[in-house]
Amino acid sequence: MPMGYKDNGEPYRRHITRKTRDDLVEEVKKLEKQRDAGSAQQPGKAWTVEKWLQHWVENIAKPTVSENTYDGYEVAVRVHLVPGVGKHRLDRLQPEHLESLYRRMQANGERKAGTAHQAHRTARTALGEAVRRGYAAKNAAALAKAPRMEEDESEVEPYSVEEVQCLLLEANKRRNSARWMLALALGLRQGETLGLRWADVDLANEYLKLRRNRLRPRYQHGCPEASPCGRKAGYCPAKVQTRRETKNTKSRAGRRAVPLPGPLVAMLRAHRETQARERKAAGDLWVESDYVFTKPLGGPLSPNTDYHDWKKLLEDAGVRNARLHDARHTAATVLMLLGVPARVIDQIMGWEPGTSASMRARYLHVPDAMLKDVARKIAEAIWGTPETPAVDKNQDNGV
Repeated sequence: MPMGYKDNGEPYRRHITRKTRDDLVEEVKKLEKQRDAGSAQQPGKAWTVEKWLQHWVENIAKPTVSENTYDGYEVAVRVHLVPGVGKHRLDRLQPEHLESLYRRMQANGERKAGTAHQAHRTARTALGEAVRRGYAAKNAAALAKAPRMEEDESEVEPYSVEEVQCLLLEANKRRNSARWMLALALGLRQGETLGLRWADVDLANEYLKLRRNRLRPRYQHGCPEASPCGRKAGYCPAKVQTRRETKNTKSRAGRRAVPLPGPLVAMLRAHRETQARERKAAGDLWVESDYVFTKPLGGPLSPNTDYHDWKKLLEDAGVRNARLHDARHTAATVLMLLGVPARVIDQIMGWEPGTSASMRARYLHVPDAMLKDVARKIAEAIWGTPETPAVDKNQDNGV
């Protein structure tokens, strides 16, 4: 019976035999239903999970997703999924196989739930494509229970206004001080801040435009094969960068204009003057790039260096340790406390309209003081304003 077409356009057929005519008719109907639904097994040797994942990540995902997304997929496939379930036939992979892998990844605290979650999301995407192409009848990852995320892993405590002020005082003592205020006051992502160019900043009208993200650099060796340096590619004296510096923001919400508070405008003006003096002092050594935040001799900042500068800033300011991304949570919460409308918060933060509600739920944190104020208002509404206790005049006079 005809079941589809080969890569060269020729039709291919399945030949089946059964002991009875009724069994044969039943099997033919089953195959026809699979063919019409697009879930019939394709001709040739069946895919293993390993072969499919490697094919998918290199030939399907890599050309269509961002570099950072591909990096996450590639690590999940190479480090976790292929060693864990790669030997199974693709069309025989079961949800239980993946759930067992997730448990092994988290056994004895060796892997965080976030790592297992990344493996799960990668498997779900890759297997979904296999189902769409008819190489598997079901998506085992979509049926599997995702690893449970512990509450303390996702809990974030934004910095208080007092802590932000401590960070500001310390940031003013070092280069690129405005870089940290863009994160704490406006919630700019690391890639957005490091990819910012002076052409995107309008200090006269007090706003900036976000159009691109700085990517983490990737290198390969540039030393001769006959005399290798023996170091990792990133530390090779003749290293060659193989990844572009920036990429354009892919979403419409990410490409946005952000207003600049007056003090931040002043900081950026002072920063531009300092950069001009550094350029003049460096002379021919200066690497022109038009980036707002650069190395001492010009050129874009490395995200890794930026991260370590953030950790040093926290230490020197005497402020509790936190992720750089937590500064974004801080900015979103401050906007809420100031009564900024939700639609404006969405634009400043760069959230898509379809996901803005869920993003606000993740990023807007209600401080204890606000909760206490709400509790007080509830008490007054239900029980009334508490009476001021009468003062005993004799006791007040010391009698």
